[in-house]
Amino acid sequence: MDRPQYHRIRNGVKAPLPFGLEEYEARQAGLRRIMAETGAEVAVLTSMHNVAYYSGFLYCSFGRPYALVVTENEAVTISAGIDAGQPWRRSHGDSLTYTDWERDNFWRAVASVAGTGRTVGYESDHLSMAQYALMGRFLAPAHVVDLSTKTMRQRMRKSAAEIALIRAGAAVADVGGWAIREAIAEGAREIDVAMAGRDAMERAIAARFPDAEYRDTWVWFQSGINTDGAHNPVTSRQLQQGDILSLNTFPMISGYYTALERTLFLGDPDPASLTIWEANVAAHEYGMSLLKPGVTCAEVTHAINAFLAERDLLDYRSFGYGHSFGVLSHYYGREAGLELREDIDTVLEPGHVISMEPMLTIPEGQPGAGGYREHDILILTGDGAEDITGYPYGPDHNIL
Repeated sequence: MDRPQYHRIRNGVKAPLPFGLEEYEARQAGLRRIMAETGAEVAVLTSMHNVAYYSGFLYCSFGRPYALVVTENEAVTISAGIDAGQPWRRSHGDSLTYTDWERDNFWRAVASVAGTGRTVGYESDHLSMAQYALMGRFLAPAHVVDLSTKTMRQRMRKSAAEIALIRAGAAVADVGGWAIREAIAEGAREIDVAMAGRDAMERAIAARFPDAEYRDTWVWFQSGINTDGAHNPVTSRQLQQGDILSLNTFPMISGYYTALERTLFLGDPDPASLTIWEANVAAHEYGMSLLKPGVTCAEVTHAINAFLAERDLLDYRSFGYGHSFGVLSHYYGREAGLELREDIDTVLEPGHVISMEPMLTIPEGQPGAGGYREHDILILTGDGAEDITGYPYGPDHNIL
């Protein structure tokens, strides 16, 4: 039987994408400007975040390679046969499907669009060594250039349409926060509380975005010692009076991540815990006041470091103070150039969207033991920043 190495599957009609066609045209025009600056004649983008950003298609890899190939006048997603017509329906531009009948049909499909012997732009922070070698074998590039940093910087500057979606995501995160608050009770399990928040958010997303695909929304709800890490998974631990609690909601809308994170207590906190909590809230408020155009990420970080050092709390800080938002998730994507860390010199500018999320972790056995974290999302404006997180923070609101 003669089976194709790749073919087109145009099943059904094009579906509504997360953004209008003009948004994707503008993004791809920006990519082509990057290609012109770097000398790339073709871009082979392989990460989930870049494929989604430039085409609208958020793939599910499951061990298979995917790509968006962009030339001077084409933008074509390369997808596995297991997805049938969905990549074509959910992408701006054309789509090729590679088959499983022969090894490396993915790269044959890529080469059919990219050509050979050209200057190829790729993502050095995503393409594995094995796939890089196959790119060399099938595309025989005259030169290669890394596009990862420049595409990241393009993604860091949010359009009006992106900001509107991020606002909606922040509102959905608040919905999850209130549902979690209602579910908190002595004897309840972390997993039960987390499910209440997740279900509420998924219903809210479906109501706000009836044409979207729904996946990846989640909650990390932690209690007691489980609060010591920001990304500790949910357990079946039962809540007890006096517990420190960490509420973390993460609605995902078409690949776009937003978050709400709050410290709470079940019952009155002891004096040491209250002192640490109030200090972290003060650092949170101070940090938000620093976010404005013209300031670097490093400058914000050093200022908060000094604030905590004056209170002998800096040693309890465990990670950076905030990060960018957009097409990212806990298992793909990150705009590392817009993080509030000592080694990031990016200058904040209007259109950036960034969190403020100081965290202090006091080890078990010490007074006030536990992890304290507040998290708000801010949009940089012409002269400051707008906080789009609505759920309240601090002891006045979150002692249950």
